[in-house]
Amino acid sequence: MLTERAKQLIPKARIFSLEAVKNIYPERVINIFQKADDEGRYLSDYDMEEIAKEVPSLKENLESCKIIRDKAQEIVDAARKEVLKAFPEITSPGGELYPPNRAESCWRDLWHFLRCVSYAIAGKIEKFTSYSGLENMELLYQELKVPLPAMVLGLEHIKAYSLSYFSEEQKSSLSPYFDHLIEQLKQFKSG
Repeated sequence: MLTERAKQLIPKARIFSLEAVKNIYPERVINIFQKADDEGRYLSDYDMEEIAKEVPSLKENLESCKIIRDKAQEIVDAARKEVLKAFPEITSPGGELYPPNRAESCWRDLWHFLRCVSYAIAGKIEKFTSYSGLENMELLYQELKVPLPAMVLGLEHIKAYSLSYFSEEQKSSLSPYFDHLIEQLKQFKSG
């Protein structure tokens, strides 16, 4: 059961920010990213085509974003298995991700973290997090007693499984997007 405080923090815990590119990309491109984020979904093929028309230099990044989007569920499932392997008791009675709806919320967060990283890659926005969104997410995680070591491990595996679809050269250009979010989460304090 969510506390009143958690209910208030959830809408404020939006971590993706377009601040770094607001004055660089056309408003139409900003709106495409914003709409997808508002709807909590990955960029569609149509979104990516429209972005590529407006900013052709993003074409390669958009292709990487598409691969991640198309493999998102596999990536999250693989990361979840790694978390459960490292923390076998976490979903058992008394574990930090028990009952099952708590675990589902955390796996859903991993899916959303990957979605935000995919936007960052698509838009070449290396520093893509919102300070206030992260601050509210940290407060939310404290309120809900989210097991941070498990979430960070999940993110690290999301990075590893995502990058497994790319060449060595692509891996080095895509890594910083994942690393940025991992570093932000590592700074969270437990509740």
